[in-house]
Amino acid sequence: MSEVAENQGADHSLLDTGGDHDAMDNLRPLPRISIQAFCESDSLMQTISAMADDRRLARVHMRTITGGLEKACTMYASSPTPNLIILENALSGDELLNQLAELADVCDPTTKVIIIGYDNDVFLYRELIRRGISEYLVGPVSIADIIHVVSTIFVDPEAEPLGRTIAFVGAKGGVGASTVAHNCAWGISSLFETEVILADLDLAFGTANINFDQDPPQGIAEAVFAPERLDDVFLERLLSKCASHLSMLAAPSMLDRTYDFSGSTFEPVLEIVQRTAPVAVLDVPHMWTNWTKSVLAEVDDVVVVATPDLPNLRNTKNLIDTLGKLRPNDRTPRLVLNQVGVPKRPEISVADFCEPLEIDATAIIPFDAQLFGTASNSGQMIAETDAKAPIAETFSQLAHVLTGRAEVKAQKKSGLTGLRSLLARK
Repeated sequence: MSEVAENQGADHSLLDTGGDHDAMDNLRPLPRISIQAFCESDSLMQTISAMADDRRLARVHMRTITGGLEKACTMYASSPTPNLIILENALSGDELLNQLAELADVCDPTTKVIIIGYDNDVFLYRELIRRGISEYLVGPVSIADIIHVVSTIFVDPEAEPLGRTIAFVGAKGGVGASTVAHNCAWGISSLFETEVILADLDLAFGTANINFDQDPPQGIAEAVFAPERLDDVFLERLLSKCASHLSMLAAPSMLDRTYDFSGSTFEPVLEIVQRTAPVAVLDVPHMWTNWTKSVLAEVDDVVVVATPDLPNLRNTKNLIDTLGKLRPNDRTPRLVLNQVGVPKRPEISVADFCEPLEIDATAIIPFDAQLFGTASNSGQMIAETDAKAPIAETFSQLAHVLTGRAEVKAQKKSGLTGLRSLLARK
């Protein structure tokens, strides 16, 4: 049977966020600004340091300084102030207001100030706001709290919201990551009538155009090689319509050039795609380069597709551990186990595969050569080929989970298996 299982997994927990992945999921990247944070406590110093490593602050120039208001006044008496100052201060009442008056004398007029204090006094809050303080937060605070406040200050509320990016990557070549990505993109667009852009990032050997029975003359290569031309109008010309709410940036059909990219090559493409559609599904090829690492570090959600064997287990663990370090404040990458139950093939059981990873599979897709083969040869998705198939329901549930419209069902766990020692020997 097809099934969807709960991804509770390896505890790449959020520092100072209480594990609130949803709060972090809803936060958007910050613009290019400079922030200097003055911390009096070790706990806030750790929180600010962890925040500085978050992918949403990739464009922010961040500096953390030990000290409070007095340190800030001394420092800015002889140096310019940044776009934003974050101040931790245990003072309250008139003492705090007097020191803030000294800070105002050395601050640039355009500099914003956020104070993190410990006096939960509404009258103090109102007086601080009246004197031009941008926000007063009562500690302790989380990373999500701080980023949310900074966003309200520097992100234009009239700006169009950014779309959600979901990257699919295979733990090994041939595991069907592209097929899963394409079916999920189609499912999200058809189930929720939401505009979705599917970007095939495998420029050399991408299969999105084949799976959707398309042969567009232009696609993602034109966007990558001409970033200076990339805007809404140019992107619209490059998109190929696959369904009523699904568009595709297809990979080229010929090997007429090579594709050696730098780490930031796809950044302009992702930015314009996020501004164009509520959901973007990225089909990332199985390789480890600067640009694939950069893409996987920047997206909102990562889905690792694997088959139940030992090489896939090793690669999945490496991916989850590495992405956990690159994305410390995001939820653990989701796991989709594909091609489960191939006849006469020795396999690792689902429970035994997940145990050393310390996560559960979000979706388990059984091997069905007839169904997938028929869909592929006809240029259709699984739900188009057989809407009543259990696998079609699995893709539907996965679409709900990835868009936050449903919680995943819990999966029963088996006992320990000794796979840790097996991995260590390998």
